Amino acid sequence: MKSKIIWACSDCGSRNYTTDNREKSSKRLTIKKYCKNCNAHTVHQQTK
Repeated sequence: MKSKIIWACSDCGSRNYTTDNREKSSKRLTIKKYCKNCNAHTVHQQTK
């Protein structure tokens, strides 16, 4: 079963993106995405 991942900006903390998780991993994922609040590409981290 797929679970939802909510991505939060590491700079401002806004939760901009949601994706489906197909892998089971215990560590939190990080990805670089565009944040419309910061108006820049920032690192987004997986939230609980």
